Amino acid sequence: MKKQGFNPYLPSWEYIPDGEPYVFDDRVYVFGSHDRFNGYAYCLNDYVCWSAPVDDLADWRYEGVIYEATDVENNDDRDSCLYAPDVAKGPDGRYYLYYVDSKSSVVSVAVCDKPAGRYKFYGYVRYPDGVRLGEKEGDEPQFDPAVLVEGDKVYLYTGFCPVGDKNRSGAMATVLSSADMLTVIEPPVIIAPSEPYSKGSGYEGHEFFEAPSIRKKGDTYYFIYSSVLMHELCYATSKHPTKGFKFGGTIVSNCDMGISTYKPADKPMYYGGNNHGSIIEINGKWYVFYHRHTNGTNFSRQGCMEEITFLEDGSIPQVEMTSCGSNGGPLIGKGEYYAYIACNLFCREESVYTDFTGAWMNNQFPKITQDGKDGDEEIGYIANMKDSATAGFKYFDCKGVKRVKIKVRGYCRGDFEIKTSWNGPALGKIPVVFSNVWKEYSADIEIPDGIHAIYITYKGQGSASLASFTLE
Repeated sequence: MKKQGFNPYLPSWEYIPDGEPYVFDDRVYVFGSHDRFNGYAYCLNDYVCWSAPVDDLADWRYEGVIYEATDVENNDDRDSCLYAPDVAKGPDGRYYLYYVDSKSSVVSVAVCDKPAGRYKFYGYVRYPDGVRLGEKEGDEPQFDPAVLVEGDKVYLYTGFCPVGDKNRSGAMATVLSSADMLTVIEPPVIIAPSEPYSKGSGYEGHEFFEAPSIRKKGDTYYFIYSSVLMHELCYATSKHPTKGFKFGGTIVSNCDMGISTYKPADKPMYYGGNNHGSIIEINGKWYVFYHRHTNGTNFSRQGCMEEITFLEDGSIPQVEMTSCGSNGGPLIGKGEYYAYIACNLFCREESVYTDFTGAWMNNQFPKITQDGKDGDEEIGYIANMKDSATAGFKYFDCKGVKRVKIKVRGYCRGDFEIKTSWNGPALGKIPVVFSNVWKEYSADIEIPDGIHAIYITYKGQGSASLASFTLE
């Protein structure tokens, strides 16, 4: 299989959600939380880091564990998980890792001499009198820290605001001293409202929920966050880091809600859930990093990326989910492709969200999964493809495709239809029957020349698993 950029951009056995990408010394480093395959809760694994050269975003390298859950104070039994972190380079040239663990509401900080080295606990974000941010009377709980260093100031953004919770006002911005990267010099202010306090703000329907992130382009600050809809990453802009943020729109949805270029805007094309990520410029191009949900639950999330554009007014049009990731254009319409790169996955029973407990998703709907256990370096596939289940892959530059092969196993008897649109006619069908092992099936199916999506729909009895498809 020719090396190209795909989504997810990391191997199919790696589960890094909440991605915060940064460029340090001509490499892109992604910091995030770390889910476990078949996990029963969020963020069960230690922080790890992956990096890639800025000129080859298909060449990701595992940098190893950078911080363990047991590095959290009083967490030898790993009862507390490491939630979404952020990293900033301080004026002293060291790298500072900001995080909130699952059993606290204060911001902890670890430090390292290099971006992907072994971080050591450094201290807590605190007021000058030593009281930790989040514990002073009137403070709101801290969550999902994001940081931006400018001169002698560190801008810290935090917050978690469920719908209807009047005790939480919105996303907070707090200013710290860059002298120690810890001490509060300006107390928290609200920069984006929670749902109960959004009337007349311009954020209505897309109020702040969680996942703050901050970037600067030119003289404009972009505040990226997950809205109360959960599946979308939104943004707001300001010329000042702690005030004046105006709602801008949605950058990406992990179920493509809001996209109307190829389907109705309100039709989900994947099983959405919470979302978290940010934007970054790499080699002159801008990308949004986000995550998708796999294994039929909220707890095995994988990082994806899409190229984005800025209009002249600074706005960011919403982008659709694709299989292409960093490829810079359509994939080659020839050869074998693994099924786990599906960017659309649905069946006739529509639902926007994965279930918080994972119970109803496991066998009713198609899901991207793997055999084995967490950490096994094996290739993912799509399971639970029952009648009407559809996997979509976008996009391919097809030339002279005359035959399509698929690799399938499972208790099934029926046909896989090959289409170039989710609701279009079948270009051909590939019959399949029961098999305990992966078996290859094929049919003469002509795909018109040009750039197309490939949709594969199962029609028949039982439940099939799809490992890959091949265009010949």
